[in-house]
Amino acid sequence: MTPEAPHGAWSADVADHLIRYTAKGFLPGMITRAKGVYVYDAEGRAILDFASGQMCATLGHNHPAVVAAMHEAAAEPLHLYSNMLSPAVVELAVELARLLPPTLQKAMFLSTGSESNEAAIRIAKLATGGFEVIAMGHSWHGMTAASNASTYSGARKGYGPAMPGTMALPPPNGYRCPIRHCAGTCDTTCLDVGFEMADMQSVGAYAAVMCEPVLAAGGIVVPTADYMRRLREHCDRRGLLLIFDEAQTAFGRLGSQFVFEQQGVVPDILTLSKSLGGGLPLAATVTSAAIEADIHAKGFHFYTSHVSDPFPARVALAILRLMEAERLVEKAKADGAYFLDGLRALQQRHEVIGDVRGLGLLAGIELVEDRASKRPATALGPAVVRRCYELGLQITQSGAARDPASGTVLKLAPPLVATRPEIDLGLDILDRALTDSIGNA
Repeated sequence: MTPEAPHGAWSADVADHLIRYTAKGFLPGMITRAKGVYVYDAEGRAILDFASGQMCATLGHNHPAVVAAMHEAAAEPLHLYSNMLSPAVVELAVELARLLPPTLQKAMFLSTGSESNEAAIRIAKLATGGFEVIAMGHSWHGMTAASNASTYSGARKGYGPAMPGTMALPPPNGYRCPIRHCAGTCDTTCLDVGFEMADMQSVGAYAAVMCEPVLAAGGIVVPTADYMRRLREHCDRRGLLLIFDEAQTAFGRLGSQFVFEQQGVVPDILTLSKSLGGGLPLAATVTSAAIEADIHAKGFHFYTSHVSDPFPARVALAILRLMEAERLVEKAKADGAYFLDGLRALQQRHEVIGDVRGLGLLAGIELVEDRASKRPATALGPAVVRRCYELGLQITQSGAARDPASGTVLKLAPPLVATRPEIDLGLDILDRALTDSIGNA
């Protein structure tokens, strides 16, 4: 799976006309069909998708409800002048508010997670009058200016200065404690140390802390509820607004509508994307009525060509209603426990699996050379991902794929509609891929 990987009849066009936007390049084959938990290449080979597309296909691919909603939306306005509103956008705002607590009731709808995080940071800066933004190490918040400046899971080097005022907290990774303090479970010392360091660097212009409630690109790190409560306390003590980026964790995947519900902490600003559109580009930035009134009075401005687009909003409404009707949140919680049990069974068979962690249907397995030293098995990770793909399973690599300090972690995220037999099939393929890759190491 090199940048020069063959694509059959399209190989010359791929080589001649596409920018390779990741170092890994494109996967071999050309995907021509997708349905449910599978994608199919031009040769008809079925590939079980445990990456849920780019973490957007929560309902799998081309779900009938999504397709039907697209047909319905095509009879309505597809796009409008950005200051115009459509019924779909207003209905989606009401539906989202119904799912959220009273302090998160005002939303704006954008296209990507990067955009929603840009808007959140802009809101925080205007509301507080500060410009300093703190994020977690190994985080991923996007590729645009402010969101990428607060991304610490790679993609930083070679592009010149980041936004001024950005700082990082040590990630709460109990398996690989960043301050070499904990062994197995984070006791939040890293958080206190991180804020002490931030206070040393601050010029007295704090605006916000932005974090993923579960670090997805940074190795599937699940902070403790105590960590999140203390994070909230640190923010309140310093006048920092708390932004939760739930791009990869909202709408059921982790066994609740939003992860913060399990952690007992409500953010000041919430950003959503990926699964909200079910494969269509849609994101949201949500905050309180009080913050919205404040920034509006101060002249808040965030204007894009596709803000409040009607078409994806209509599809998102169908997705939220289907998830409730089919109780997919509860299903993800139960299936997630089953899935993690299966991964822990693999851990008993493969010494290279040092740790298994996750919530719901978002899981990570960390590969090590040996469990005593915890040295990351850096070569094994790509080999297992490659072998899984050859055997018909799509997974991705978190962790060392971008940042070696976060370990070598395989990321697995089946669609919420996956059946138990499909989960079992994915586990079986992963088992074989591990065996084959270890044998060829």
